[in-house]
Amino acid sequence: MVGEQARQVFDIPPVELVVIEHRAQQRQCTCGQVTTALFPAEATAPTCYGPGVAALGAYLLGRQHLPVARCAELMSEVLGAPVSTGWLAGLLGQAESRLGGFLTHLRAELAGAGVAHFDETGARVAGKLSWVHVAGTETLTLYHLHDKRGKVAMDEAGVLPAFTGIAIHDGLVTYRQYGAAHGLCNAHHLRELQGMAEVTGQDWPTELADLLVEVHRAVTDAKAQGHRRLEADQLAGYLRRYDALVAAGQQANPPPPRTGKRGRPRFGPAASLLRRLDDYREDVLRFATDFTVPFDNNQAERDLRMIKLQQKISGGWRTTDGAKTFLAVRSYISTARKHGHSALTVLRDLFTGNTWAVPAMA
Repeated sequence: MVGEQARQVFDIPPVELVVIEHRAQQRQCTCGQVTTALFPAEATAPTCYGPGVAALGAYLLGRQHLPVARCAELMSEVLGAPVSTGWLAGLLGQAESRLGGFLTHLRAELAGAGVAHFDETGARVAGKLSWVHVAGTETLTLYHLHDKRGKVAMDEAGVLPAFTGIAIHDGLVTYRQYGAAHGLCNAHHLRELQGMAEVTGQDWPTELADLLVEVHRAVTDAKAQGHRRLEADQLAGYLRRYDALVAAGQQANPPPPRTGKRGRPRFGPAASLLRRLDDYREDVLRFATDFTVPFDNNQAERDLRMIKLQQKISGGWRTTDGAKTFLAVRSYISTARKHGHSALTVLRDLFTGNTWAVPAMA
């Protein structure tokens, strides 16, 4: 032999269901009393699907966003499990019914977080506009559905009323009624400043955007070197430059004059943006003064991305209960995945009665 070559072929063998038959014996006492042994928890009927099939169906619906009919087709043709669409349609509801304790604990963990991200997005439910609210961290995700966008919805979500940490958001004023401090999303500011530069042709939007990026890089470098804050002189220099650019923008875009009418005069887009950057300077630059605060609110936007995908696939939810069910299961899946767990595994645990729990102070 002068040599050899090796080739490996990875393939999937034909998949078919495994059927396990359970028999419960009956014994009669000398007194005449008949006692029947208990069946395992998963044997709920003379014939039924087990937790593995249920977990897979819930995974395809809640994680992979398959419509019910296509999910049934896949499970029948590819996996050898000819389930009905009616059985599949009830899976997420069964999963949600087991998540009461999980969701309560999840809300408590989010309320106790030092920094948390918040956002909301519109969704079509029963043919009407509703709002999906999200509260999240790097390790936690909670979705909540409500027909309102503001405080009533945020109160019912059950996180912000008890939240005393730093709330990261996109600037919706309602959030300012909660939390000890706030951080604004600078990814939004960069987009707004780019648009303002294109519309006005002025220099201050580009220079201010460049400054925010420069400060972000300085903070990133400082963190990489193990520092917990910027040097005082360096931070003071950034603040002076920020104030000077905002002042230059305000000089180029003065607020409208008072007309004598009641109420505040209407600001234009440039003046409104500058007013926000001025009034909430501490929140815009909080990432530079507190290294636990991120530069943007991308965590919440990533958490909402799959909800938007679900909307694109389905066009909306037919019922409010169906939407709430999906969001509850999605909260469970998203949080578990943030902890490095397989969505399919934790769903199987759920259907076997061993619901995965969020570690304390996640």
